[in-house]
Amino acid sequence: MPAHPAAAQRDHSAWMQLALQAARRTVESADVPIGAVVVGPDGTVLGTGWNEREATGDPTAHAEVLAIRRAAAALGAWRLEGCTLVVTLEPCSMCAGASVLARVPRVVFGAWDDKAGAAGSVFDVLRERRLNHWTEVFPGVLEDQCAALLKEFFAIRRH
Repeated sequence: MPAHPAAAQRDHSAWMQLALQAARRTVESADVPIGAVVVGPDGTVLGTGWNEREATGDPTAHAEVLAIRRAAAALGAWRLEGCTLVVTLEPCSMCAGASVLARVPRVVFGAWDDKAGAAGSVFDVLRERRLNHWTEVFPGVLEDQCAALLKEFFAIRRH
């Protein structure tokens, strides 16, 4: 990640655009549109995920978990040291835990999840000092775009 804050912010926004593209892939399965990418230390996308719970019947098929699995497969290692997880919605406790266990040092997210968020909203798993790994958190990246995608999805589902 670039040392300069403005450069890091540009990278975060560009990576979030990729996560938003992934989130839009849930249209066919009618799953909640959440997307995630894992970016390597050099800026290469190592894994991409979108919610696949409805498509697979797997309750753990969250965007973040799938992106982490795909990144680990690409690297041939479970430790994602030096990587960044970018996700359109604040990770839940399962996804935050998976990120911690994969040793991801940075998580960037778009919209806050005040019902199930585990990066500061309901819980703060990512910065829990009693765990063996701590994460730097960058919230609110392209927050309006990420939130709008979710609001549109739920507005359609309610009608």
